[in-house]
Amino acid sequence: MQQYDLASWFVLPDGFNEFIFQPWSFITYAFVHFGAFHLFFNMLWLFWFGPFVLNLFSTKRFITIYLLGAISGGLLYVLAYNLFPVFAGSRGYLLGASAAIRAIVVFIAAYSPNTRLRLFIWDIKLWHIAAVLVVLDLIQLPTSGNAGGLIAHLGGAMFGYLYATQLLKGNDIGAWFENFLEYFTTKKAKKKKTPFRKVHKNNNVSEVKKKSETTLDNQKKVDAILDKIGKSGYESLSKAEKDFLFKSGND
Repeated sequence: MQQYDLASWFVLPDGFNEFIFQPWSFITYAFVHFGAFHLFFNMLWLFWFGPFVLNLFSTKRFITIYLLGAISGGLLYVLAYNLFPVFAGSRGYLLGASAAIRAIVVFIAAYSPNTRLRLFIWDIKLWHIAAVLVVLDLIQLPTSGNAGGLIAHLGGAMFGYLYATQLLKGNDIGAWFENFLEYFTTKKAKKKKTPFRKVHKNNNVSEVKKKSETTLDNQKKVDAILDKIGKSGYESLSKAEKDFLFKSGND
């Protein structure tokens, strides 16, 4: 079997009659790369921006942003190729992690816009970087030979922005997907456990109450730190606050 024949099952086609029979490609396309440079630059962006997200949120939320960003980019790509007359008669397929990574970049830039990233000798605010990426995609769209890829970028970026702005308002639009991931990881973990377990009952009510109060206090402190990040950026935190946030994210 040729390389393309195998990859065609994992890339996202633009034709309705094709992708309807391989719905998994809305996720798998984000893990397929044909060019080494394409893969390298995507991983470079992930290397730069991934730690900002993981310093504030859990691994499950990072995966949620990535996968839902990929799905959003894929959906916009398919809709554009099937609804806009300019693409009539065009045939193609989508691959690469760019839409998912755009979601990561724009999410953290919208959530903590004043946080700075050091690129070589410059300290640049995250929202400046995200804005330049989106504007470049829009400028290239009319003349680029990769219009489908640019549309997918914009789909991922829109999701990242929507997720961050809603989260700042207290609305977690990705909670359902995190619960979906939690269900499968918990189910897998249960299979690994032995059938016989010795359960120790804790009758010390005061100790349980004390632990509950401690958890509540820690959550209040985390919320206060996240509010500070939203207003002044991650770099405004003290070392103690950064350490506390990192420890809370790994608990």
